[in-house]
Amino acid sequence: MAAVTSGIPLDAERVGQLPANPGVYMFRSDRGEILYVGKAKSLRARVRSYLAKGSGSGIRTRELAGRTVSVETLVVASEEEALILEANLIKEHRPRFNIRLRDDKRYPYVKVTVNEPFPRAYVTRRLRDDGSRYFGPFVSVARMRRALELLKRAHGVRSCRYDLPREAPPRPCLDHHIGRCAAPCAGLQSEASYRLMTDQLLRVLSGDVAGVQAEVERDMRKASADLDFERAAHLRDVLAGLDGIARRQRVQLVGGGDRDALGVARDGALAVAAALRIRDGVLIGRETYSMTGVEGEEDAELVARSVSHAYLCDGPETGRRPPREVLLPADFPDRPLLEKILCDRAARKVRVLVPRRGPKAELVELAVTNARHALGERAGGGEALKPRADDVLYELQDRLGLKVVPRLIVCFDISHTRGAEAVASAVLFENGEPRRSEYRHMRIRRSRGNDDFRSMREAVGRYFARKAAGEGPIPDLALLDGGAAQLAAARKALASVGLEGVALAALAKKRETLFLPGRTEGLRISRTAPSLHLLQRLRDEAHRFAVRYNRKLRSRRTVRSALGDIPGIGPRRQQALLSRFGSLRGVRGATAAEIGRIPGFSAAMGARILAYLRVPPR
Repeated sequence: MAAVTSGIPLDAERVGQLPANPGVYMFRSDRGEILYVGKAKSLRARVRSYLAKGSGSGIRTRELAGRTVSVETLVVASEEEALILEANLIKEHRPRFNIRLRDDKRYPYVKVTVNEPFPRAYVTRRLRDDGSRYFGPFVSVARMRRALELLKRAHGVRSCRYDLPREAPPRPCLDHHIGRCAAPCAGLQSEASYRLMTDQLLRVLSGDVAGVQAEVERDMRKASADLDFERAAHLRDVLAGLDGIARRQRVQLVGGGDRDALGVARDGALAVAAALRIRDGVLIGRETYSMTGVEGEEDAELVARSVSHAYLCDGPETGRRPPREVLLPADFPDRPLLEKILCDRAARKVRVLVPRRGPKAELVELAVTNARHALGERAGGGEALKPRADDVLYELQDRLGLKVVPRLIVCFDISHTRGAEAVASAVLFENGEPRRSEYRHMRIRRSRGNDDFRSMREAVGRYFARKAAGEGPIPDLALLDGGAAQLAAARKALASVGLEGVALAALAKKRETLFLPGRTEGLRISRTAPSLHLLQRLRDEAHRFAVRYNRKLRSRRTVRSALGDIPGIGPRRQQALLSRFGSLRGVRGATAAEIGRIPGFSAAMGARILAYLRVPPR
């Protein structure tokens, strides 16, 4: 139990009355803001040291002392309790004069909804007591998504988020047509058959890759002997996928037992700590922490803060059972104290080491290299890896709350010239890449003037009416260039053709805000998120395609207007001239004799046309 003292003025007389016990102190400004949190073996001695603002103090310390008007202390029973309390108070209050750490991400888990008739498997960062099975945590979400995608393809586990059989969609999605799913949503696969696949997936996630490999190989040989070559080929592909997972696990073997290796890199006011997680001798990935406010701090202090944040802070995303060894790049005074706390938490021996040579030192150096790479990515000095299409699509599914992975996305845009030549474009992306053969543009049939909303309703309705009639697959997501009004117009259009189930989103250029059905407020996605970049690519491509068609029609109108002013040249003769010479410039470059050779024309008519176009005779 901590004994708390209320804030007292920071003067020598009052500070001299503070207890000499271990505890935590908090410096506050004149507005009550917590400026700094620290721990001390003796609160009185530690706080008194801040009153000496002489030449021995750094700029940061002098500024802190100058801003502080009161100090609050919390007395605890031991240094161990003080260290833990300090870490949690820094995390809660984020004082401006403390080094500020931020987890780059929560730990991802693989969630398998075993309590459902047709279980789903997907990556999540939140643990819930909902009867599902969770596997993890895993350090690298990208690597985990790729492995899970491979497993789902191998075992045919569905990617959609429908609560089957209650939420069965009207038709199978694209995954069924490309062989990734047997479509239990449409009654094409029984619950027993699907459960068998799910059980194999659970065994692989539990680590029994070799056992599942043996069973699949046995079934493949039996199918081949029974001349069921289609099933044998499918099982062969499953076996290849399992072999890839097993091989990936083998190459990550680094030896030893459970240990973490920490590395730190810094650049000015920014620093990054990288922790390599090794479990059962296997490197399972990297976790990083960003740090700000590190000016004037020693490397040892950065290491101390990183370790405290990783192991002492409460909460499922930070606190955890420590490994048997924690390897550090630099020593710091509280290292023995930290080691004692970790031993108590783990209920076994935990060693916190600073290796100088050998394999353990090489692991620390590898962690430092990872920290430098992560720092380069954040500072713009390193080349970040391009996310895989599947990773981006799954991220987009999560952010928009979609039932299915949006493998097919269509984007609509409207373009016009002061209300004239109103056109619409519909561009299609498949698995995150343009499918230009499926691009479509259309003229808005009814004169809408500047009414983009009614034009959007017509464009969406005409496009999806053809899809409902069987002209190609129906997209998983329709994106609109616009805001809430365009979204409402598109919803009416989909309802008119009986496709209310198609997911909709509108992306407004102002602040890059997403509007979704059923949400009164717009959704803001981080500007660095790959999912937003994909939506921006779609919107920009739809805009480019619409503007190009609008310019083409505008150019035709200009040409026809110039030719239409010539007496005796009606629409048919205008079309004949443009078909023969391609453009108004081509007509001007022709001779009267060349124009006269067109059926329905004569050389005299050609001379008259050129005269009206003010082309001197040749």
